[in-house]
Amino acid sequence: MGKFFGNLHLVLVVGLALAIGVMYCYADVAPLGTNGVLHWAHAFFGILWIGLLYYLNFVQVPTMPSVPAELKKGVTGYIAPKVFFFFRYSALLTVITGLWISMVNGYGHRAMTFSGATRSENMIGLGMWLALIMAFNVWFLIWPAQKKILGLVEATDEAKAKAAPLALAASRTNLLLSLPMLYCMVSANLS
Repeated sequence: MGKFFGNLHLVLVVGLALAIGVMYCYADVAPLGTNGVLHWAHAFFGILWIGLLYYLNFVQVPTMPSVPAELKKGVTGYIAPKVFFFFRYSALLTVITGLWISMVNGYGHRAMTFSGATRSENMIGLGMWLALIMAFNVWFLIWPAQKKILGLVEATDEAKAKAAPLALAASRTNLLLSLPMLYCMVSANLS
């Protein structure tokens, strides 16, 4: 058992196989098709993205000042680069699958322009715009700043010091925007 659970990739493959099994077993309740698979993938990537956003804001950032100097390299050199890899790509894949869902279901343009036939479409549109702003922050503000802070690119101490407040502000902006974005995404189809 330890060997199985010690292998992340094997656990993910078995989890994927189980998910596919559930999809086939319950195809009469939730027909198996592109739309269902896209919604499932969108939820998976969204949970990973927002989970890492919350990990960074609730755990890593507040804890770093209390980490002894000799241990900080363990976080900044090993943990944080991996976190930011999954953070960036889960943001990207969440946005791609979300936009794809909106196009497959024919409401993408109406939602994005707030010209939906229903308030639900407009609510989804607001959630989509908030998610796009958040993804922009991840790729064009947080990640470039973090590359400097983590020493992944050459940067002076002054550049690193300047990058830190920018990364924090963009990350906290995403935390702030995540709350209405999640409400829009979860609630738009309840009525």
